Amino acid sequence: LKVSKVVDNVYAIIGPIDDRSYENDGLNNNQAFIVTRDGVILIDSGASRKGAERIEKAIADVTKTPVKWVINTGSQDHRWLGNGHFAARGAEVIAFEGTVATQKKVAAGQMEALAKTLKDRFEGTTPVHATRLLQDSPTPLTLGAESLELRLTNAHFPDDSMVWLPKHKVAVTGDLVYVDRMLGVHDTSSVQSAWEAWQELVKLDPVLIVPGHGEVCDMAKAKRDTGDYYDFLVNVIGKAAQDMEPLDEVIAAHADMPQFKHLKHYDTWHRTIMSRTYLQFEGQ
Repeated sequence: LKVSKVVDNVYAIIGPIDDRSYENDGLNNNQAFIVTRDGVILIDSGASRKGAERIEKAIADVTKTPVKWVINTGSQDHRWLGNGHFAARGAEVIAFEGTVATQKKVAAGQMEALAKTLKDRFEGTTPVHATRLLQDSPTPLTLGAESLELRLTNAHFPDDSMVWLPKHKVAVTGDLVYVDRMLGVHDTSSVQSAWEAWQELVKLDPVLIVPGHGEVCDMAKAKRDTGDYYDFLVNVIGKAAQDMEPLDEVIAAHADMPQFKHLKHYDTWHRTIMSRTYLQFEGQ
């Protein structure tokens, strides 16, 4: 795993932007950690026990301070299925109440799918949920003089969130921001909510972003790779759906978007994302 220093005592663990695989232990996403005098705050725990062990080793290469908190920003497998490894070592797991509710709904399907992909490397993985449940957004949290806020985004999965570090002006966005690759829109996603959360991120005006996928970046890159695409989905595809323009004509008219072709998976996902967005906005 690649560890990148973001600022001072804040680090990002950068995963590949390929699909989940046996070789990458399902860690095709980013985590982050904050070293405080009272312990490490880990943001997202990986997709398996084995993946969590790899994250733990990556942290140990930077600091011998133990992981005190694990914060889950979402319900996708690689955001939380490593919780058990850290909880067994005494870490407190923290998430929004709604995030945990979503995790419980999707856990069985995620476990089944990952067992097929990770095979023997998935052994020992069990779903473990947060014991400190948050309700209000934003919720301020402080450990070892490091203050952060957990803010709901409702983007990729219901009750997904991002972490804001006001002192450093750093945002750890979870699956709200993707750079270097196409953002994800699944049946569970809300393009409207993601777009609104993006507007809130713009208001925060972070200096640096640890995206859910891709390299640490500034807002200019995040806007080019994510924000502009959200604008396109809402203002072009969403509006076309609300205006009852035929789906096939809308997809054909916008199949070629040169400004997004630099993003990995563009050729395979762009049409699908437009279609899913259209269906979300249809009839609104």
